[in-house]
Amino acid sequence: MAKVVKLGAKKEHNEKHNENEDNGLVYCSFCGRPNTQVLKMVQGPGVNICSECAMIAVQYLILNDRMPSAEAQQILDAFWGKARK
Repeated sequence: MAKVVKLGAKKEHNEKHNENEDNGLVYCSFCGRPNTQVLKMVQGPGVNICSECAMIAVQYLILNDRMPSAEAQQILDAFWGKARK
């Protein structure tokens, strides 16, 4: 399975960004880590998000100042358990 998943239409990137892609490096637009330091990276048109930042965002949206459902909590626990290993 690919470590970098591309979503959406490809936009024109600046020369430096294209050079990084040629070297296989993709950086998270949120935390700045390269794909070599994260579990997975999702690449969209002009933006990238690593699996860790995506889960933080999902956790924030799910919690929204209340307890998540049991199913949502299982998903969060499963992810964070794998991410810590």
